[in-house]
Amino acid sequence: MSDHHHDHDEAVHEHRCDDAIAQIQAFLDGELDEATVARIEAHLEDCSPCLEAYDFEAELRKVIAARLRDDVPGDLRTRITAVLDRLESEGGGS
Repeated sequence: MSDHHHDHDEAVHEHRCDDAIAQIQAFLDGELDEATVARIEAHLEDCSPCLEAYDFEAELRKVIAARLRDDVPGDLRTRITAVLDRLESEGGGS
């Protein structure tokens, strides 16, 4: 009987991992409600593999952002900023 309980615990843990990994992008973007954020944060505290995946995604974003800042020519950056400003002024912001 205890083996069945152990299997159930593993299945629940895997489901929580799948859920956390699936929502890492939204978590990093700040798009989740407080209850979901709290649930994912609690899971990350208890699950090293998911925490490593989160750390990887967060670091990857930093690297990409730094590269974009450094590698985008000034005129392109100006055009992108203008488009983003226009979209925001048209009500595209949430």
